[in-house]
Amino acid sequence: MAKFYVVATPIGNMGDISFRAIETLKNVDLILCEDTRETKKILQKYAINKPTMSYHAQSKLSKTDKIFGLLEEGKNLALVSDAGTPGISDPGALLVSQIVARQDLAIKVIPIPGASAVITALSASGLPTHEFTFLGFLPHKKGRETLFKEIAQAERTMVFYESPHRILKTLESLQKFCPDKKVCLARELTKIYEEFKTGSSAELLNYLKQNLEKQRGEFTVVVS
Repeated sequence: MAKFYVVATPIGNMGDISFRAIETLKNVDLILCEDTRETKKILQKYAINKPTMSYHAQSKLSKTDKIFGLLEEGKNLALVSDAGTPGISDPGALLVSQIVARQDLAIKVIPIPGASAVITALSASGLPTHEFTFLGFLPHKKGRETLFKEIAQAERTMVFYESPHRILKTLESLQKFCPDKKVCLARELTKIYEEFKTGSSAELLNYLKQNLEKQRGEFTVVVS
């Protein structure tokens, strides 16, 4: 029976990879990567000499066919994303669902848990964590206002990812639709300039406007 490993990789700090993840990557026949150049940084650091193949949102059907061909041959494969847990706001989710659906092949899907920006941000946000909803990346245009209205009415903590290019607009929308909710901005998680900043959307908006360098990096936003 072929094995398909879903392997979490570091979200920033290279030391966040698990021993089990390293051993798994050393023993599979092929590693599927969102970006082979990013993955090779990890492989070089931990002396992992295994072939890689790209698999991302733009991958063609022929690439999926090749993956299934290898699994049918009994090859063991690992799936990694550029950072964090594959399948969480990540194109790898589609591949995993296709593999699970192929019951005729009896492929064993094995998760190798590790870093996740969602859980990392929640754990240090100081906001309620007993119930939360993860929204992934917010839409750029269509449905964006509707989603902010949903966040405003939510009775549980809401978490989503945001880019540095849209973080100010996001805070402006939070200020408009839910000015009284507490917000935590988790920036550059596990990296050198990691920062958690909590306050109202108005306070955080003012903070970023006064500190332009704080607008850099990837954000995980937690709204109480």
